[in-house]
Amino acid sequence: MELSHRDITYCKNVGSKRADILRSELNVRTAMDMLRVYPYKYIDRSRFYRIADLDDEDTFVQIIGEVTEWHTIGIGKAQRLSATFFDGTHQCELVWFRGVQYVRLQKGVKYLLFGKPSVFNHTFNFVHPELTPWNKVTSEMTSGLEPYYNTTERMKHINLNSKAIRSIITELLPDLKMGVPDTLGAEVLQKYHLMSLTDSLINVHFPPNAQSMQNARARLKFEELFYIQLHILRQMKRRELHEGFAMPVVGPRFHGLYEALPFDLTNAQKRVIREIHADLKSGHQMNRLLQGDVGSGKTLVALLCCLLAVDNGYQTCIMAPTEILANQHYETLKQFLAPLGDKIHVGLLTGSTTKKQREPIHEGLRNGQVNILIGTHALLEDEVQWQNLGLVIIDEQHRFGVAQRAKLWNKNTMPPHILVMTATPIPRTLAMTVYGDLHVSIIDELPPGRKPVHTVHYSLERRAQVYSFVRQQIEQGRQVYVVYPLIKENEKLDLQDLENGYNELRETFPDFNISMVHGQMKAADKDLQMQRFISGETQILVATTVIEVGVNVPNASVMIIANAERFGLSQLHQLRGRVGRGADQSYCLLLTRVELTKDVRKRMDIMVATNDGFRIAEADLELRGAGDLEGTRQSGMPFDLHIANLATDGQLLSLAREAAGDILNADPQLQSPQNQIYKRQLDLLRITNQENWSEIS
Repeated sequence: MELSHRDITYCKNVGSKRADILRSELNVRTAMDMLRVYPYKYIDRSRFYRIADLDDEDTFVQIIGEVTEWHTIGIGKAQRLSATFFDGTHQCELVWFRGVQYVRLQKGVKYLLFGKPSVFNHTFNFVHPELTPWNKVTSEMTSGLEPYYNTTERMKHINLNSKAIRSIITELLPDLKMGVPDTLGAEVLQKYHLMSLTDSLINVHFPPNAQSMQNARARLKFEELFYIQLHILRQMKRRELHEGFAMPVVGPRFHGLYEALPFDLTNAQKRVIREIHADLKSGHQMNRLLQGDVGSGKTLVALLCCLLAVDNGYQTCIMAPTEILANQHYETLKQFLAPLGDKIHVGLLTGSTTKKQREPIHEGLRNGQVNILIGTHALLEDEVQWQNLGLVIIDEQHRFGVAQRAKLWNKNTMPPHILVMTATPIPRTLAMTVYGDLHVSIIDELPPGRKPVHTVHYSLERRAQVYSFVRQQIEQGRQVYVVYPLIKENEKLDLQDLENGYNELRETFPDFNISMVHGQMKAADKDLQMQRFISGETQILVATTVIEVGVNVPNASVMIIANAERFGLSQLHQLRGRVGRGADQSYCLLLTRVELTKDVRKRMDIMVATNDGFRIAEADLELRGAGDLEGTRQSGMPFDLHIANLATDGQLLSLAREAAGDILNADPQLQSPQNQIYKRQLDLLRITNQENWSEIS
């Protein structure tokens, strides 16, 4: 029976209990699924260390020596076994906290010690090491690269650890060596110098050397990335055939606003508007992503695009994830549109809009008098009906579910043009996968006169110095944000919280007015506090991350982030983007604990070193991985990556996209005999109905 059809239950060393766990924890259902569980690391078992050469940065090492003494401490479950291991010149400590009763030690016996070294009380020690009498050491244990597999707590509970996974895969090796059908065509294998699937699976699990392992992993990574790109580019080609509303006219409303602007657009803004208009007048439905760092002028570009649609007789809407952001867009657009007078009608619809306020909005949408509607999820309600919706703009779209967004597409007889905006810069490799079938426009230039925000990292113990700086800024007429990770104090988390922080700031600055905003407040109270800060009535705004997007107060010059170690790079960058919006020098102060992990310190160093959102996004991807970045887990990849890494495999991704593009350019429907392999594999992967950021219409 083919490995792809053999139930994992009936494979050697598995059985029904282990099979159930493998299905639920790793989605392993067949023998081939098991072979697709890849090692996450390898240990070189051919190398032997001396204790004198150890480093606390070492992962796993093996040492030959003897146990010279040992003793147990405690009783029952609290019992611990400690031993001294000697390699002939130096000694280290061995410790077992569990299974002490099963550890058998003998003096005068030569052992092979294998484990991860750490330092405790200035001495190297190994916790729960493998200790094998030398006369029982096999050649397999001391040669080649030993694979290690990720496991879960449920798997470990039934002894399904890395060694057990390897034993299951070892039993499949004879059948694997007989050959398995390849998933890539001969032309692709030859052009990109890739191993066959059979050879790559053998060498990824049982590599004789590092080069064989690397070649095997490269082929398997290429395959994963290739099928993601094949799916994405296939979707793009299908969508390019969709009919769309034609909007060729550049009319009086567009020209009226453009000529009334008190400043020039940046070259990047002009380029992006040209790209969008080319889509709008093409006769095909637009699906475009607009990327722009905080403060780059995306909102103005969106408004000008709305006016292009309105001048062609269509209505438009801008959907925002929060009422704060929707209100901000509404106020910003009204200011920009003031020179047009009654030539344009803008509405606002949120959860706080009263029934009395809604009635004229609904009527204006039905009769075409409302040209632009800004709102939140309220735009999705069934009673919101349009006369002729032609363009939908979605801000920070990862905050909306696919089913929610789909309701908008049915508001007209033909799906409207779609423009997705994000202020979160997307790394190139992530954009090629998550947004791979959208055309991308990037505003990579800030308006003139904007000064980079000066970022400084302080420990929380230096709050007095920070508060002194805050007082200086406020006395110069500036305003200040202070962001906390928590609303209320939490005994389990040693973190600053908003409520205590608010009280501390009131005591520290009794002569200043302070507003407070967080997600648990009623919308009306939140808006009131925000308006007090926007108007300048309050000098300090104490908040959680509800102010992360959409808040525009040019007079605010200081952003203080308490416990900045609790935030990811992209979120820190978004928060920092709330300042630096005026002509004055602005500051971002990152407050953290004194003791920081290496990753946290690296994040702080990156924030201090650069204001470039794209550099920060690349670093965030590298540090956290694609699956952890905000929004990508809920709607990103067509299927999960098991071996490829978007942070490090950018070159392979480009090659995979090239290969997929070449195939689809020659055969868009994958109808030729040689391309049936790709059509069949896409069906097997069952990715065609998965949620995807790119599937927005």
